[in-house]
Amino acid sequence: MIIIEAKKEDAQQIVELIYEVEQSGLMLFEPFERPKNVNGMKNRIEMVAKEDNSNIFLAELDNKLVGYLFAFGGQSKRVKHVAYLVVGVSSEARGIGVGSRLFESLNEWANRQRLKRLELTVLKHNEVAINLYKKNGFEIEGTKKHSLFVDGEFVDEYYLSKILK
Repeated sequence: MIIIEAKKEDAQQIVELIYEVEQSGLMLFEPFERPKNVNGMKNRIEMVAKEDNSNIFLAELDNKLVGYLFAFGGQSKRVKHVAYLVVGVSSEARGIGVGSRLFESLNEWANRQRLKRLELTVLKHNEVAINLYKKNGFEIEGTKKHSLFVDGEFVDEYYLSKILK
């Protein structure tokens, strides 16, 4: 497995991977809710490439994308040191260290960029993801009560962060 930074040429595969990951029901978008927008992804990759505090990491296994980690840096001066994360791993590649490898690359990059804070949210019942985040130094800061409406019920999310040295 290798970790690479996204290029415009990866847009189609990224869109397909995001679409597959969202079928888990554990992401912000419902399964099949997000349209497959390759041009939009190309634009996002271009935009992220211009920002020092944003990046897109991809996990590739046997020439196929199996994971992603988007780091979106803060835009205003007061939050330029912060990146909000979105992470996904394909169902076929879960449990083989893809998430950990993505976080290793993120941490190296974030330290080079002198970021101080990484943050993300996760469904409160997604124990596999919570364990991954805790294993990688994230701490639960709080609960976003009734944050999402999933399958006819309100669901809480945890807000997690990691402070970098």
